[in-house]
Amino acid sequence: MSTKQPRLVLFAKAPHAGAVKTRLIPALGAQGAAELAHHMLSHTLQQALDAQIGPVELCMSPPPQDPAWHGITLPDAVLRSAQGEGDLGQRMARAAERVTTQYRQPLLLLGTDCPSLTTARLIAAARQLQTHDAVLVPATDGGYVLIGLKSPCPEVFTQMPWSTSSVASETRRRMDALHLRVWQDWPLHDIDEPTDLVHLPAYFSKRKH
Repeated sequence: MSTKQPRLVLFAKAPHAGAVKTRLIPALGAQGAAELAHHMLSHTLQQALDAQIGPVELCMSPPPQDPAWHGITLPDAVLRSAQGEGDLGQRMARAAERVTTQYRQPLLLLGTDCPSLTTARLIAAARQLQTHDAVLVPATDGGYVLIGLKSPCPEVFTQMPWSTSSVASETRRRMDALHLRVWQDWPLHDIDEPTDLVHLPAYFSKRKH
């Protein structure tokens, strides 16, 4: 059983109007969509910090020093890194390689689009990763909101049909092909489309953040 603390790595874009949550613009407007993205970023970071299960790192696009992040306040405890170049799979694979080999830590990799990925669920995923090779929390749209690994496993990221309804099932198929012991949680809702807004927690405002 691994007793090492996992590193929680959150992937996020700078929450600027017109650059994030573009599919929500018809419902919220460009500024409203960006404000919601900012709120979900802050919420996810706080959930990760409150879990107290390991270091919390924000893997940022563009890089941390880019002017796009000026004025975006982040908790002092949050580590910062750059996603770098390449498609989503290449960027995620690079983060998994870095954490599991350079830092020799288990990895919990997540986005910031799922308010229901709470502290309790993060703690549960970290606990399951102690006795499994991988963990996966699917999204109801067929993607996933969290993946946990103890080794790089680039196969689960390479040439993945991102933004399709088959991402989670294909990821699980590849994990099974690698003979990984996988724990999979119940699906959660990402907030990507106007129809997803009904799944925002009551304490989230759709306009002011």
